[in-house]
Amino acid sequence: MLFSNSLSLLVKLYRKKYYILRNETHGKQCQFIQLDLADRTELPKLFEDFRFDSVCNLATQAGVRYSIEKPMKYVESNIMGFANLLECVRNTKVKKLVYASSSSVYGINDKIPFETTDSVDHPISLYAASKKSNELMAYTYSHLYDLQTIGLRFFTVYGPWGRLDMGMFLFTEAILNDHPIKVFNEGRLSRDFTYIDDIVQGVENILLQDQPDHKKYSLYNIGNGSPVQLMDFISAIEDKIGKTAEK
Repeated sequence: MLFSNSLSLLVKLYRKKYYILRNETHGKQCQFIQLDLADRTELPKLFEDFRFDSVCNLATQAGVRYSIEKPMKYVESNIMGFANLLECVRNTKVKKLVYASSSSVYGINDKIPFETTDSVDHPISLYAASKKSNELMAYTYSHLYDLQTIGLRFFTVYGPWGRLDMGMFLFTEAILNDHPIKVFNEGRLSRDFTYIDDIVQGVENILLQDQPDHKKYSLYNIGNGSPVQLMDFISAIEDKIGKTAEK
């Protein structure tokens, strides 16, 4: 993991992802196309041009806190965009749709560990609500149009090229610049951090394995299975950068 005491440098690293996508895929068996999922003109053209066998949708407006500030961005991307995608999948006879859901759908459930059979009727953010909506929409399309849809509930993904609004980056930036960090509930919180390589392996396994014909709609949890206490998480960052946080 690369730490930086400059937020501007992290922004440059984030932008570099797009540079890599555009340049490193040239001449290989992949192609990078920047396109809005909610575009009801261009997305259907893409599906008509390529005629995909399977589709893996990891595109989303992410982040719990931001969904409180900018709710319509989540409606446009996560709900309208996903509906547009489902229509494209249906109309071009795609065999399998794998899509990213989130552990956030479990909301205020007290039962641990979470299981896909648990109730998800109490989301506590619009982001979580949008992900539950995706699961309901996928279920409906599986039922109506005999589509195979598989939702993956990711648990706190971290690693290189991670989102800049994640705690790892925010805490590190603050500690390096002698700014206090906010520790809620006196640190009595835990998260199930899942390394990006494990997420990738899980997605690949789901894409490549054959689902039973009778199981058109599926949900899976993809997580580490070992929750980490918030204070231990902060201590690990302090240890790596050699500096104590002002909490």
